[in-house]
Amino acid sequence: MFDNTSSLAHFLPIIDWLKTYRQQDFTDDLFAGIITAILLVPQGIAYAILAGLPPQLGLYASILPPIMYALLGTSRTLSVGPVSVASIMIASALSSPAIVALGNPMQSALVLSLESGVIMLLMAVLRMGSLVNFISHPVLVGFTSGASLLIIGNQLPLTLGLKSPNCGIDVACYTSYIQGFNNTTLFISLSALALLLLFSQLLPMSLKKIGVKATLITAISKCGPLLTVLLATIAVSVLSTMGQSIAVVGVVPAGFPEFTLTGVTESLGQRGKALLPFAAFITLIAYIESVAIAKMTANLRGEKIIPSQELIGLGVANIAASLSGGMPVAGGLSRTMVNFSAGARTQMAMLIAAALLAVAVMFCSPWFTNIPKAALAVIILVAIMPLVKIKSIFHTWAYDKGDGIAELVTLLGVLIFGIEQGIMLGIILTIASNLRKSSHPHIAVVGRVPDTEHYRNIKRHHVQTWHHLLLIRIDENLTFANINYIEEFLVTELKRQTDTRHIVLIFTSVSDIDTTALEALESLNQALQSTGKTLNIAEAKGPVLDKLKKTDFFEQLKPGLAFFRTEDAVKQLG
Repeated sequence: MFDNTSSLAHFLPIIDWLKTYRQQDFTDDLFAGIITAILLVPQGIAYAILAGLPPQLGLYASILPPIMYALLGTSRTLSVGPVSVASIMIASALSSPAIVALGNPMQSALVLSLESGVIMLLMAVLRMGSLVNFISHPVLVGFTSGASLLIIGNQLPLTLGLKSPNCGIDVACYTSYIQGFNNTTLFISLSALALLLLFSQLLPMSLKKIGVKATLITAISKCGPLLTVLLATIAVSVLSTMGQSIAVVGVVPAGFPEFTLTGVTESLGQRGKALLPFAAFITLIAYIESVAIAKMTANLRGEKIIPSQELIGLGVANIAASLSGGMPVAGGLSRTMVNFSAGARTQMAMLIAAALLAVAVMFCSPWFTNIPKAALAVIILVAIMPLVKIKSIFHTWAYDKGDGIAELVTLLGVLIFGIEQGIMLGIILTIASNLRKSSHPHIAVVGRVPDTEHYRNIKRHHVQTWHHLLLIRIDENLTFANINYIEEFLVTELKRQTDTRHIVLIFTSVSDIDTTALEALESLNQALQSTGKTLNIAEAKGPVLDKLKKTDFFEQLKPGLAFFRTEDAVKQLG
């Protein structure tokens, strides 16, 4: 019988956890929601400024989008909103000459949100979520590290009260530029840094030593950013009366903008076309990072993430951001870990956080005016530093040089050429590295381990071999890309073992043989037969045998044979 509830839950995952929702879950979610809301205010403002946008766009993006994700997303703890890496990508898009020429960066940001959401929904409809597999983990780490270094370079001047430098390679220009820093701003930055480090490291360690509960430690430590902003704002208000000039956020409109897509759709034309490539890159990174974070927390609790449904949840969240006047959104690592560590059981925590932020936007906006940009810059720097993983390059290089090169080149590409070019370079290198690996497969001459039926590489083990029998194991599918390499390997071995009469190709690791490889095997078989040698195969898998039976390969192979086991081949030919 058709279950309407199950069918509806497929499209609205919120129904799944609401069916078993308990009072204790709400208590946990309420606590986590309050703690996460405390982080949303400074982060929303900071990431909007990082993107080169008015602060309210970051706040708006932290209200309706997480609500929509809570309805449609499959992660119970993912916190959706503005994120650091996406913010620097938005800044890159908005600062490109073609976009600057169009004017109105706020409108461009809304178009980016809309296009990102639509692209995600199209990917869901076309089942294209697997496309993200083209970005390997090393490339993603290299990209994140490079983007984080760009963010650090972008924010450091703000901590000194400086505007972004425009000196090119003029050293003298930089010298005079640095000398123009603001002492008061530097003091506020250093004070903010000390307070953040106190709350994030020293205070939790001290509280843990005296036996304070873990949830309470989390609650106290995550109040650091909001307390930093509050104290810095008070300091600026006092200092401004003493004639000190410090860069502040400025007026943040109270309440919400008109909920409409009319303004966005009217400007889609030229602006939409110009922004589409940027939106595609933002979508790709936002989706990959969001799913990775969602899977990380879900695995800790034995929960399941459905990537295709994540595309829908994130897509609708970004469209909601555009509708409500917000910047593009994704799952944020720091907010999600705060939400998770604070004990969130479901997305009810984010619904509570979004509701609290909405109240703050409606009634507390005047308090945001004197927030110093320096304090926000320090908050971003403290949050972004763990994402710079230079040591990872050395670890990756030691394990796999191809991946290590891809990670390093991606990082350098982001820094030298730009975000989009850097990640494309990394993707191309990863694909090239994999193609090279598949075109140079591992091939081993094997022999039998004494007193067993196991066959192992003669270079790694003490094994029994036969002067007239050559056993070769190919550890890769046979394709047009590697068949020449395999032939060259075989020819080289035959020159080394001149007494060989029988060759056995062991196909334990072969799942497919393409047309080009099949034709090459047939030609190789004919060449061996002309010299009085036989070609045989052993341990071929069912799908491979099924394909070969559709041809006359086995007829051509005679007197060569296809053996079920390598041991059978040795007993008959050895």
